Amino acid sequence: MSRLHQLAAAALLTLAANASATSFVVTTDATVGALDATSEATSDISSSFSDDKIVLAARDDAASFVASQGDIRGARLEAALQHIRQQVPQLRADDLQLAQAILVL
Repeated sequence: MSRLHQLAAAALLTLAANASATSFVVTTDATVGALDATSEATSDISSSFSDDKIVLAARDDAASFVASQGDIRGARLEAALQHIRQQVPQLRADDLQLAQAILVL
C-alpha cells in the first residue's frame, strides 16, 4: 500500500472514530471527495511531472508542508505548486493534496 493510501486510510479511520452517526455520512462523503481529488492529483502529477526538476526539487519542502499540516511552506514548494497549476490549470486539488502527490513521485 502506498504512503498516500496509508495516509488517506489513517485520516479516514480518525474521522470515522470521532464522528457521530449523523455527521459520519457527511464526513465520509467529504473524505471520499477529497480522496478522489488527491488520487486525481497524484495521477496527473506522477504522469506529467515525474522528471520535472522544479517539482522534484520541492520534495523536502512538500514533506515539511504535509508533516506540519500546511504550517511550513517552503519556497521550492511554492514554486512547484505554481508551476503545476500553470501546467495543469484544470487540476482540482488543494495545496496539501498536491504536496502529498509530490511526495509520491
